Amino acid sequence: MRIDKLMESLQILIFRCLIGCAMALGSCAHAQMPQQAPAAQEDLYLNALRSLTDGKPDQATALLMRLLAEQPQHAGAWLDLAITQCELGHAAEAEQLFREIEVRFTPPPGIVALIQSYRERGCNLAPAQRSLLGIRLGRGHDSNVNQGASNRFFSTGTGLGYTEWELAPDYLPQADSYTVVSGDYTRPLDDKGTLAVVQLRMLRHDTASAQDTTSVLVGLERPWQAGMWHGRSIAALGLIRLDNQLYQRQTQLHMRVAPPLTLPERVDWSITAGLSHVEYPTRNRYDASTLDLGTALSYSGARTQAQLSLGMLSDHGQSGRLGGDRQGWYGGVQLHARLTDKIKGELGWTRQHWLSQTAYSPGLIDLVRHQDTRQLRAAVIVPLQQGQSLQFEWRQVRNKENISLFQYNSRMLQISWRWDTL
Repeated sequence: MRIDKLMESLQILIFRCLIGCAMALGSCAHAQMPQQAPAAQEDLYLNALRSLTDGKPDQATALLMRLLAEQPQHAGAWLDLAITQCELGHAAEAEQLFREIEVRFTPPPGIVALIQSYRERGCNLAPAQRSLLGIRLGRGHDSNVNQGASNRFFSTGTGLGYTEWELAPDYLPQADSYTVVSGDYTRPLDDKGTLAVVQLRMLRHDTASAQDTTSVLVGLERPWQAGMWHGRSIAALGLIRLDNQLYQRQTQLHMRVAPPLTLPERVDWSITAGLSHVEYPTRNRYDASTLDLGTALSYSGARTQAQLSLGMLSDHGQSGRLGGDRQGWYGGVQLHARLTDKIKGELGWTRQHWLSQTAYSPGLIDLVRHQDTRQLRAAVIVPLQQGQSLQFEWRQVRNKENISLFQYNSRMLQISWRWDTL
């Protein structure tokens, strides 16, 4: 977000608080207001203000309307509702509310001037409700583009059937440079926060063309509320092409739910659930469905944001899949910090653990596959101008397994230019 936009949003938020207090005091001479609102109504109003601060105008609107139905003389709620409707682009609704405020409360001159300023500039759709387009162009180098095995030797069988093999060069790590181009487009579909999302990514290697990929994802995201519970639901379809062939089709359903708990300031907690189904048109008995149940705890400070995630996984494979079904878990820590007034830094660590149900390939590889993947990522983001930025990223992946054939390590270094526009 540009600095001028950020300052404007901050000024509006502060002005709302001051105006709400002024109107509550000024309206006492013109309307009968209770000296102290019930605690439940005050909680409702605070939740509405919190939703506005979190950038959830539709949720705030619902809470404010509930409050006004119970306490129609709440001057601050009237003003917040009117401004919110104006910022959502609902000019007719906002004008009706502004008139109601003028008739019901006879607001002081400062409030009259604020209402007039909104009328003069018009109720345009807020930036958060506009379509967003992001384009990214990157150049990088990966030490292991094909996830080649760390050990060139591996063994199969036991006893008299024991055999030691040496992998062909094609199955060993291959280093290569690459170019990546990606784009993401988000479009609001209604005034309730429903979003359509399209993402496209193309990766082209200098020499290892067999590892070139093209992926596209189309999704629908919608917020919802049930009582004091609220969350977001996502449905998405994805395709991946590898070496100019359709490699994977994926269907995803995901939900994030925030329970109605009183948490410390700047702290959020949510429960996550997901279901995905993956098909491999060119691979026999690879198809699988995965259930994901997890939780996320986040903190948002003035210069630092942090998120801790943890979850359980259950993966059910197609009949005859090597190793059968598998169970697992994952965890991660993500940190975002403002290193200077302009430069931002990111640091993340994730770990994913899988344990298969049966031996991978009885008679050949009699071990039950035990997979442990760890990833460390660091990035520095330098803003340029007009929504543009440069990103320097480093990533390391270590895939430890009890079957040496699948063990691999990789390191990646990439520089990217990104442009975001409304």
